[in-house]
Amino acid sequence: MDFRPTEEQAAAVGLAAQIFRDLATHERLAAAGTGTDAELWKALAGSGLIAAVEDVGLLGLVLLLEEQGRTTAQVPFAATCAYGLLAVARHGSAEQRARLLPALAAGEAVATGAFPERGRFTANAHGRLTGSAQAVPWLRDATHVLVPSADRQLWLVRTDASGVEIAPQETTAPWSAGRLVLDGAQAERLGDDGAGDAGGDGDADGHGDAYAAVLASARTAFAGLQAGVCAGSLARAVAYTGEREQFGRPLSTNQGVMLRAADAYMDTEAIRVTAYEAAWRIDQGLPAHEHALTAAWWASEAGKRVVHAGQHLHGGMGADLDHPVHRHFLWGRQLDAYLGCGSELLAELGAVLAREV
Repeated sequence: MDFRPTEEQAAAVGLAAQIFRDLATHERLAAAGTGTDAELWKALAGSGLIAAVEDVGLLGLVLLLEEQGRTTAQVPFAATCAYGLLAVARHGSAEQRARLLPALAAGEAVATGAFPERGRFTANAHGRLTGSAQAVPWLRDATHVLVPSADRQLWLVRTDASGVEIAPQETTAPWSAGRLVLDGAQAERLGDDGAGDAGGDGDADGHGDAYAAVLASARTAFAGLQAGVCAGSLARAVAYTGEREQFGRPLSTNQGVMLRAADAYMDTEAIRVTAYEAAWRIDQGLPAHEHALTAAWWASEAGKRVVHAGQHLHGGMGADLDHPVHRHFLWGRQLDAYLGCGSELLAELGAVLAREV
């Protein structure tokens, strides 16, 4: 395994860091509310960073999402890339790739996914879907939503189609989420033959179907986002405890503070390295189902520990809802909820490992 970024990935990360640092300021984030920062999204698209994900792969996307997480930038980057750009590029038909990828790469189309809601949607013989999903991230800003049906097929639904109902749903983090209700909504099946495995990493999940592959990629991508959220929270805590003095010396010199920060650092590194490994394996076409689950578990369990530590290390300031560190707390808890509770992920991972013995 070689996690060192390529020259292309390093250049993309540097550009992303600059854009997020310049535009995802505390003042702009506060003004964005629960919606997308349109200017920031336009800047990402104009710089070619969304389109670049096709070339830098899932590992490159994880690196880019780390930079987004450091600033909690208010854009649907992870959802559009995981459920739109990469899903269509790796599992769509030639016609779907030609029709959908340009708009997704240009930021003109925004995608999200009703995952992992398999089994809640059914499709009839005419490709009409019925079912519902709670709290789909960035749904209110999306033009397309990727929906899995009970038979593990993937369907693309336009959010403006007849039979699609979207109700605002407030979540812990301001992700412009919504409740999705489909009542005979017309959809198109992803892929030439409906199996959705046109020219991609269909075996990356260990089962060879597009549903599991997209789910593994999405879990890995959101784990990378969590790594950035945690790194940003910890960086703020380190800066604060290094400047704040108590009894004539910085808080950072207290053993309890140092130990709490050290634990948070180790947790953050564990999230990062497991996300890197899962992304690298998926990009290489290797089995990665259990690796994606491992990354998701670390991001969920360790992620909430880190953002709690970041807030606690700010002392009374951490209780201020307007303080920048509070955004990291909200994002970290939302990613914990979105990826799934630790016991559920461990149960799924145990079942995968048991099948392989």
